[in-house]
Amino acid sequence: MSTGSGAASAPAPEPHDTLSALDTPARKNSMFSSLRIRNYRLFFLGQVVSNTGTWMQRIAQDWLVLTLTGSSAAVGITTALQFLPMLLFGLYGGVLVDRLRKRPTLLVTQTAMALTSLALAALTLTGQVQVWHIYVAAFALGLATVVDNPARQSFVTELVGPGQLQNAVSLNSANFQSARLVGPAVAGLLITGVGTGWAFLLNGLSFIAPLAGLLLMRSRELHTVERAPRGKGQLREGLRYVTGRPELIWPIVLVGFIGTFAFNFPVYLSAFADDVFHGGAGVYSMFNTLMAVGSVSGALLAARRGTARLRLLIVAALAFGGLEILAAASPELWMFALIMVPLGLVSMTVNVTTNTSLQMSTDPAMRGRVMALYMMVFLGGSPVGAPIVGWVTDTYGARVGFAAGGAVAVAAATVIGLILARAGGLRLSVGWHGGHPRVRFVPREHQETLAPAV
Repeated sequence: MSTGSGAASAPAPEPHDTLSALDTPARKNSMFSSLRIRNYRLFFLGQVVSNTGTWMQRIAQDWLVLTLTGSSAAVGITTALQFLPMLLFGLYGGVLVDRLRKRPTLLVTQTAMALTSLALAALTLTGQVQVWHIYVAAFALGLATVVDNPARQSFVTELVGPGQLQNAVSLNSANFQSARLVGPAVAGLLITGVGTGWAFLLNGLSFIAPLAGLLLMRSRELHTVERAPRGKGQLREGLRYVTGRPELIWPIVLVGFIGTFAFNFPVYLSAFADDVFHGGAGVYSMFNTLMAVGSVSGALLAARRGTARLRLLIVAALAFGGLEILAAASPELWMFALIMVPLGLVSMTVNVTTNTSLQMSTDPAMRGRVMALYMMVFLGGSPVGAPIVGWVTDTYGARVGFAAGGAVAVAAATVIGLILARAGGLRLSVGWHGGHPRVRFVPREHQETLAPAV
């Protein structure tokens, strides 16, 4: 429910619209239209700095674990510990976010994340770091993320209102992935030049920028959203809300499979850099940078789109899995590196399309819980998937592990696409058009009309 301008949410689509559209209404925007809003501009600029630091730490953390242990499974355990809190407590974080004011909440969570990075920097720079220190830091960062992630996701609506939501979500993704162009490159230079500890230190200091941006925002210009009152059963209420809507539950299930088995890039790419192509931190950073080039392109393309289609989500998920399988079979370094660009593009399309469609189809009072469930499934699947894919990668090789992740993505997209088509009253139509075969989904009534009389 809304108590102020901009808090309204797009109505959830009727069941027959589930796949053929979820063409969530959105205003035609220029690519950077939401940056005209001062509060969002402050938020965006703060995230530019912080996201760069985050990517520096990700690369440094993965490489430090691999250096200390020589094990891809250990990298997977680190990733798992970082996302385990989201799996365990993600829904409770969403309930808290729906009750709390978003800006003060973000000030607390961003400060906690900064302190975690600074503590890890101190241990590494003094030569005292051990792998269990990294495990503890990853888990602590995950605890802060339980609240920080849904708070940041839902705060975007308060910054820009529904008319600019698609554009702002896409620019946030472009922001994060643009930092991926700079962060890994800087991390590679720091690791080879002065050591991983400096990457952790710079990441801790980078949180000054988003904290300053939050403090400088004008409260009167925020789009007020009514907070959920304290009450019993709010967790169950959120789950019932999602499971009763095919346009919410099935995209979440899809990204759950993809996030658990196919998005474990720290495991896959570090193994390819080290074991398959026998490179170093520079090659690993290059893979991440090339993926970021594609991801930025995907996010900017999404910023120009006026709709968030579930049809596009299914196609992008199929392409994502197919590209992972193709990359796994690539015999040469240059070929593998080249595939990272379109892989980044379609992965970002999956991310942005899911995020936007969920936010715009959810009542504002439920948005924290819905986004927490989405992030819990998407990121929280890593504690389950990362050790598994790490073990598969160590036992059967990086190529088998990467291909298996892609196969899971293809299978999940195929099955869920058919489920959504059935829920939307659609059927598969195979025919000829202009002398060429054409396969598409059509309304059942339309297909029955075209069927020959018996």
